[in-house]
Amino acid sequence: MSPPPPPNPNNSRRRNDAEGCLVLSELNPRMVVDHLDDEGQPLHVLSFGTLREICPKCQTSHLKLVLRQSSVRMAHLFCADCATCYDAHYSNGTPALTL
Repeated sequence: MSPPPPPNPNNSRRRNDAEGCLVLSELNPRMVVDHLDDEGQPLHVLSFGTLREICPKCQTSHLKLVLRQSSVRMAHLFCADCATCYDAHYSNGTPALTL
């Protein structure tokens, strides 16, 4: 029986070259999440993990991935410290948060 082939670095979803770096664009939270104006109602939004990227605005917190949900219109990255939302794409323009 022969050993398995070595992993192909070109197949990796995580890239280490400049093309794999994320470009973040700040989003208006009112365009991303519904019901921000309902001050009396708590907003229930789930995050799906902490990323290695640091918030470019406050530079103190790792960003969290927030996927579409009942009150979330689009997937985005979120900083819990400064409450800023970001879209992410690769330097070649390919969206990073869409399947």
